[in-house]
Amino acid sequence: MSFMLENNKDFKITIEVVPPKGEYNGLLKELNKISHLPFDGFSVASNPIAKPKMSAMVFAHLLQEKTCKPAILHFTIRDHNVIGLQGEMWGAKALGLDTVLAMTGDPAKQVKNKKKVSSVRDVSVFELIKMSKNSQLFTGAVLDFRPEINGLKSEVKRLEKKLDAGAGFIVTQPVYDEKTAQSIKTATMHLNVPVIMGILPLISYKHALFLHDKVAGISVPEKLKDEIKAAKDPVNQGIAQAKKILQIARNNFSGACIMPPFDRFEILFGILEK
Repeated sequence: MSFMLENNKDFKITIEVVPPKGEYNGLLKELNKISHLPFDGFSVASNPIAKPKMSAMVFAHLLQEKTCKPAILHFTIRDHNVIGLQGEMWGAKALGLDTVLAMTGDPAKQVKNKKKVSSVRDVSVFELIKMSKNSQLFTGAVLDFRPEINGLKSEVKRLEKKLDAGAGFIVTQPVYDEKTAQSIKTATMHLNVPVIMGILPLISYKHALFLHDKVAGISVPEKLKDEIKAAKDPVNQGIAQAKKILQIARNNFSGACIMPPFDRFEILFGILEK
């Protein structure tokens, strides 16, 4: 099941999904309920924030089987050595997963039972991209434009190396305003590959503050924080904001990856309605 991106083709929308910790049928049913909405596929995270979840490859395969929509599989250099990574790539291909997103991954942290947890990192993210391409997988790369340090220029240089290694599309960290979108568009235009803009809807003032203050790579403008703080219904306000941001993505990029927070997939009905 293919999810190929080409320049100057139809705008693509993906929905980011975090696999469950154990039992998976409940989440599959929830995602099947939204599968009729106007989006093009799923983007399946692999142990985000370095917490164990069900195998992203297995869940992506189940998701494709259940919804008949393609899934982009995330790969990190954190969880597998080079032997395991190669095996996963061949396995993904055999299961009909032909598009992946290669990333470094959040660093492993000590768990509550104090057992040692380590980040493997046998290869660099550039080598991971090369491995993926050599495994005949359509491979994407992440742009973390690091707004907290005005790091877009230096991160684009890093992105150029990812494209040299074989990346064929880009997914950005969440964007919240047109000025940032325009800056990214200008900075990446010379790369001549599809860019998918990240959209992480806000659902409360507390949520907006947490993302802005605690999550590296995310900057929520004061205007949006003030709007959601003043709203009688913060969730509906967040949906309205996300619809505007989606239009910004349509005006500037090849696609958008919507990241519903805390499995709040019901908000997609409001964001994606015509």
